[in-house]
Amino acid sequence: MTEHETLSNVEKALNEIRPFLMSDGGNIKLLSIEGVVVKVQLEGACTGCSVNQMTLKNGVEATIKKYAPQIEEVINVV
Repeated sequence: MTEHETLSNVEKALNEIRPFLMSDGGNIKLLSIEGVVVKVQLEGACTGCSVNQMTLKNGVEATIKKYAPQIEEVINVV
C-alpha cells in the first residue's frame, strides 16, 4: 500500500469516527503517519475525558486498523 493510499484510508477511518466524537463535544485531528504509527490529537471535550484512552484504543485505533491493517499503533499527541 502506498503512502497516499494509507493516508486516504486513515482519513476514511477518522471520518467514520468523527461524528461519534462530535456528538460528545469532541473531535480528532490527524497529525502524521510515521511508518506503522498514526499520530492524532483529540480535541474539544475529548481532551479532558476520563475515557479518552479507551476511545483511542478501542474506537479510533480499531477503526483505523480496519481501513489500514498495516497500522500497528495510534498515539494521541497532547
